[in-house]
Amino acid sequence: MATSLAMRAETERDTLERKLASAVARTCRRYGLLEAGDRVMVAVSGGKDSYTLLHLLMRIRARMPFSVDLVAVHLDQRQPNYDGAPLEGWLERAGISFEILAEDTYTVVKQHVAEGETYCSLCSRLRRGILYTAAERLGCNKIALGHHRDDSIETFLMNLFHAGKLQAMPAMYTTDDGRFRVIRPLVECAERMIARFAELERFPIIPCNLCGSQSGLEREQ
Repeated sequence: MATSLAMRAETERDTLERKLASAVARTCRRYGLLEAGDRVMVAVSGGKDSYTLLHLLMRIRARMPFSVDLVAVHLDQRQPNYDGAPLEGWLERAGISFEILAEDTYTVVKQHVAEGETYCSLCSRLRRGILYTAAERLGCNKIALGHHRDDSIETFLMNLFHAGKLQAMPAMYTTDDGRFRVIRPLVECAERMIARFAELERFPIIPCNLCGSQSGLEREQ
């Protein structure tokens, strides 16, 4: 019985991987997300989406007709009870270039965000600045983020309801200073498929004690 269950799980994992990799490859071709000579920073938060993103980019890179460099970057925000060892071990086993940064954004956010307000805006600005600085130092021209289809749809609805505009997350955009292109290869992938794939792959998930700890957020609603 145990062997049968393991075989079914492996088959499901392989099927999900093929479907997700196909969707990512199609998105990359459609929007020109990856080009010859790119050096791409893959932002790995330690959540299911960024693990899946890096895994799939490594898979499709091996089949590309041109060369693309990938470097994974993880930001340790000095959150309480943080343990990055499992993530670092996973990156080492994956055999990819990576760097782990350490900046105490947790304390900054907790000190500057009033009780009852959301952490997301300040937290994301701080993370973005740190990642941009690292991307320049590492010689990257693109930054890959793990936003998926559900994120894009939720953003569209939030913009519609709260800003009165029809705008979702683009698959690619250029930063305001023109230094980098930010790409979202998972933008046509369903979150439920990513979540199940991450579960079957047993990625060592790192929980978030900032945005992930808050309830009643506009995005959640």
